[in-house]
Amino acid sequence: MRKFLFISFLFVASSASGQIKIAKLKYNGGGDWYSNPTALPNLIKYCNKNLHLHLTPEEDIVEVGSPELFSYPFVHMTGHGNVVFSEDEALNLRNYLVAGGFLHIDDNYGMDKFVRLEMKKVFPELELIQLPFSHEIYRQKYSFSEGLPKIHEHDGKPAQGLGLIYEGRLVCFYSYESDLGDGWEDPIIHNDPKELREKALKMGANLISFAFTQN
Repeated sequence: MRKFLFISFLFVASSASGQIKIAKLKYNGGGDWYSNPTALPNLIKYCNKNLHLHLTPEEDIVEVGSPELFSYPFVHMTGHGNVVFSEDEALNLRNYLVAGGFLHIDDNYGMDKFVRLEMKKVFPELELIQLPFSHEIYRQKYSFSEGLPKIHEHDGKPAQGLGLIYEGRLVCFYSYESDLGDGWEDPIIHNDPKELREKALKMGANLISFAFTQN
């Protein structure tokens, strides 16, 4: 019921433009929440073309503690450094996720130890768990039989798709040691092989598709 009410609100909020917006999360602590500026616009373009969605071409920016957070069905968080949520921000993010929102956290390298602590403020009763390769998030339009693709090397660790599951529902997907967002960026920025960028975009499309359709 919460999911139905949340999505209904979103469609009412976006009905004036006929498009749905997604957002990048702005947080405190000094970390570069604004990194990968071309990533989401490229992913949006890819999803509009290949999933036949009607997403607004540019992402919005939304603060963790803002009531505007509830205007977005999908929120993306990234960066390299420190992350700090106040008690009020953690509660606002929790309420958003419990109400039907979806958070994608993409470690752009260096934020792991911070984001784990801060997400404990949001869901102290939950643990990040590695999702099985059979999970629906890997089986949307695009199939990833071996789980999250590895886009960039950092510490030589395998890519991990981690999740927070609240009352049977995946509310947060954390891409660790993968760097999906770099794969979404303009080719001139990272100069990754085309096939690697395509993997990153396909996985990103799966994330958005899953966030929009899960029960």
